[in-house]
Amino acid sequence: MDFAARIDTAITDAIRLGQAAPSPTKLASALHYTVTPGGARIRPSILMSVATACGDSQPALADAAAAALELMHCASLVHDDLPCFDDADTRRGKPAVHKAYGEPLAVLTGDSLIIMAFEIIARASVHDPARACQLMMILAKRSGMPNGICAGQGWESESEIDLSAYHRAKTGALFIAATQMGAVAAGEEAEPWEELGARIGEAFQVADDLRDALYDEETLGKPVGQDDLHGRPNAVTELGVKGAIAHMREILSGAIASIPKCPGEAMLAKLVTAQAEVLTPIKWRAGQHMTPGE
Repeated sequence: MDFAARIDTAITDAIRLGQAAPSPTKLASALHYTVTPGGARIRPSILMSVATACGDSQPALADAAAAALELMHCASLVHDDLPCFDDADTRRGKPAVHKAYGEPLAVLTGDSLIIMAFEIIARASVHDPARACQLMMILAKRSGMPNGICAGQGWESESEIDLSAYHRAKTGALFIAATQMGAVAAGEEAEPWEELGARIGEAFQVADDLRDALYDEETLGKPVGQDDLHGRPNAVTELGVKGAIAHMREILSGAIASIPKCPGEAMLAKLVTAQAEVLTPIKWRAGQHMTPGE
């Protein structure tokens, strides 16, 4: 079974448990709506890649960790889109959850997915309780305060923003969780994998800035221009398009150098290299060039 199939199976099983009768029908429906279609599943795919590179000695734990990480990410998107935050009408090419189901159910959907993420790992703890405890600790640390995605959202309410801490929490945290949880699921130590996750997260933040500045809503599947609208720091504003792309690729080169020694080290290096191409806006990918003045 490939990574995508393993991730989707684990998520589908978790959602079905959350929809078991008797349960409120609308909230049960909103759970499924939120996780489908699944998007790129980038974070859980990185987790599975690291687990595989480290031997994947407990596949059931890796599957649970990947599903939990994706559900946490989906929960954060539901909350980010609410009127009190980004006030976004669309997500992944369809109405945001609060537009489809209303604000109260959107809040409950995000809350339910957060709780479900930890439940998934708890259920898989029979395979290795010690590893499961570490997985839950990493997910908690990278989701809450002071350095998780909640902190990332919280920085936007501050009058002065620590840009490095903001980006590391808002975008980098779940990528650090991805690399560390993948290693732990396979029986390796978490700490050596932090730098790789942080660098990938930093690169994705720059890529997100590029998409926000260059793509239209139809292409992106969500509102664009959000950084300018909300006065957020943006790599394109600071460095220009060409500079931001160069910066992103430089970050990913550093990511390759930071990969810890493991049986699948070469495979991970290829994965990061491929991501550099995928993250680069289409017009500026290999073999294509900017025209003067762009």
